[in-house]
Amino acid sequence: MLAGKRILLIIAGGIAAYKSLDLIRRLRERGAAVRCVLTRAGAQFVTPLAVASLSEEKVYDDLFSLTDESEMGHIRLSREADLVVVAPATADLLGKMAAGLADDLASTALLATDKPVLIAPTMNVMMWAHPAVQANVATLAARGVRRVGPGAGELACGETGSGRMAEPLQIVAAIEDFFAETASRPLAGRRAIVTSGPTREPLDPVRYIANRSSGKQGHAVAAALARAGADTVLVSGPSAEPDPAGVTLVRVETAREMLAACLQALPADIAVCAAAVVDWRPAEVATSKLKKNGPAAPLVMVENPDILATLAAAGNGRPALVVGFAAETDAVVEYARAKLARKGCDWILANDVSPATGTFGGDHNTVHLVSADAVEDWPRLTKRAVAERLVDRIAEHFDR
Repeated sequence: MLAGKRILLIIAGGIAAYKSLDLIRRLRERGAAVRCVLTRAGAQFVTPLAVASLSEEKVYDDLFSLTDESEMGHIRLSREADLVVVAPATADLLGKMAAGLADDLASTALLATDKPVLIAPTMNVMMWAHPAVQANVATLAARGVRRVGPGAGELACGETGSGRMAEPLQIVAAIEDFFAETASRPLAGRRAIVTSGPTREPLDPVRYIANRSSGKQGHAVAAALARAGADTVLVSGPSAEPDPAGVTLVRVETAREMLAACLQALPADIAVCAAAVVDWRPAEVATSKLKKNGPAAPLVMVENPDILATLAAAGNGRPALVVGFAAETDAVVEYARAKLARKGCDWILANDVSPATGTFGGDHNTVHLVSADAVEDWPRLTKRAVAERLVDRIAEHFDR
């Protein structure tokens, strides 16, 4: 998503400027080119040498540089970027932006730019709540300036409340969302169903059987499909993940509820079964809480419906592309090949979920895309990057 994109990062003066160093690294590892403007106050918190070392670009800080400004450097900087990001965006710089002031390189470049601007505000909680700051933020929003954060929590000043600059990965996600909105939508006109999260099978009114799935990967796939233009239905078991933008969310608890919701969402062109469905459920659910009196009662289990196999065998209503996930702890690819043949789906994304990998609940995944005639070994990626790569492969499939 960010490969080849050009970002102009303006670093203003605030303790949160230290996060900008990590932001540069995160953008660079995704293939973006990052040029930085460091304000005089920003240089009190991070050094030009640190910024230059991470960005691998010259750092710009002087509006009156004879060398840079002989070529109208503030104009060139502001026009050669695809997106201007201000992080941290202090109350002072927000005020200058809203008033149209231009007394240093950062404010001059912002006034001269013809490119979209994304701000990541940070300041004391009382400053953020001040009517003047809120009026400035509203003015900038009305002009089309995008914003990420601020978040709430403990601030550097010791107070607690809104004013924390968004974390670097949150800013990266906002940047990726911007480029996704302006990119082509290769799956426009297609309909997709995605399952995500765990399922829960009740034992009694207070207990259930479940698994450790967080829903991060399934939610990321649904979000990526929506960004690519697909009309996306996300059928999710219990998950703490935020609702992805642009999808129709159906919340379920049990495997049978998940299957019913998937069948209700047909017809579809694409089905991605990323949920970790509990394979077995109690044959009978107690109507009252089971008590610990005497010997334990035997637990009789029955098999849950197979959602992936059902969708893959849906006859005339079968999605044109059915993708499953295989979460394994050993012999990952071998088990995935067997699952592909057994389920009748088109692709399997196999991933190692053994405890040492940190996959369950973590932000990264290492997957193998298994089809009838090939295995693609993908590198360790963020779950968002796995989702983007999968959606790219889906788009290529339909292009063919």
